[in-house]
Amino acid sequence: MADKDYYQILGVDRNATENEIKKAYKKQAMKCHPDRCPGDKNAEAKFKEVNKANEILSNKEKRAAYDQYGHAAFDQQGGGAHYNTQFEEAFGSVFSHFSDIFDGGARRGRSRGPSKGSDLGYPISLTLEEAVKGVTKEITIPTQEKCGVCHGSGAKPGSSPMTCSTCGGAGQVIMGQGFLKIQQSCPKCHGEGAIIKNPCTQCHGQGRIKKSKTLAVKIPPGVDTGDRIRLTGEGEAGTHGGSAGDLYVEMQIKTHPIFERDGNNLFCEVPINFTLAALGGEIEIPSLEGKVKLKIPAETQTGKLFRCAGKGVKSVRSAGPGDLHCRVIVETPVNLNEEQKQLLSKLNESFSGSAGEKNSPLSQKFLDRVKKFCDHLTR
Repeated sequence: MADKDYYQILGVDRNATENEIKKAYKKQAMKCHPDRCPGDKNAEAKFKEVNKANEILSNKEKRAAYDQYGHAAFDQQGGGAHYNTQFEEAFGSVFSHFSDIFDGGARRGRSRGPSKGSDLGYPISLTLEEAVKGVTKEITIPTQEKCGVCHGSGAKPGSSPMTCSTCGGAGQVIMGQGFLKIQQSCPKCHGEGAIIKNPCTQCHGQGRIKKSKTLAVKIPPGVDTGDRIRLTGEGEAGTHGGSAGDLYVEMQIKTHPIFERDGNNLFCEVPINFTLAALGGEIEIPSLEGKVKLKIPAETQTGKLFRCAGKGVKSVRSAGPGDLHCRVIVETPVNLNEEQKQLLSKLNESFSGSAGEKNSPLSQKFLDRVKKFCDHLTR
């Protein structure tokens, strides 16, 4: 092997990058690995050559010495003793994915010890008024609490969990032979690393018991849908004496019969009769602080938006309140009596001729566009 060029062994040129050398090594090692070619002495010798070449060329200092002095730089160092380590370094990340697949990827090397309990989520419904002003709500949640008899150990008082003899307390075992090995949860202790021979009679070895508890949750003013409040330590109890998880209370604001909320602003629609829209006047509109007077200018059209500054919501993230936006909807009168109909007929007659252009400019413009369109079709 000493007479063979390391670059030729890996199949790369002398200007190859570190990444190119790494890829070439993996490719060559896969071809001649002893587990893939059992009993093939030539493959075993080739595998040692490949690993020796990679050992030299993947190390910047050794590669520089080899480039300058060739094999003479390593005549007294020996070689081949590290090929298993080299192979593990190159392929370890690949086969760790197989371990992740078979054991969930989250329990590798786990030993029995304190583990924090799971966090819990709880949705809470609020009216818009409660969300804006703040409120204290009582909630009852199902949870798991630390067993008061064994104090979370799962073992009967006076006894202790025993280290698993199969995995030695690691909670994991290596399965398989030869080239492919898989790490999986220990079948004897089920990944706990210990076995409870004398389980607690209260929790049956779980270390936790199911309960429900009532909490008073203080909701600050200005919360909105999706906002969450964390209650530290109010989640599920930990295992093996670990700390409890947290409880996250998530706000859900109910639909309001009048207002719609968008951030700090409130929106509402206010119907007005057509005489008020035409002549103008003053009306009272609702706000979360009570009634507010709103002036309607003469000749107001339906859909016009009015802004009442500072009458919106002060959220938990802002220094000041938003605004209240009111959109007026001009209502067409219904259930008219004969006298009202006659009055409207007279009013309509007054709109005829040139007066119509003045009193109803939008209608007149639309009629003009329709006329031009129809004239164009008949040409």
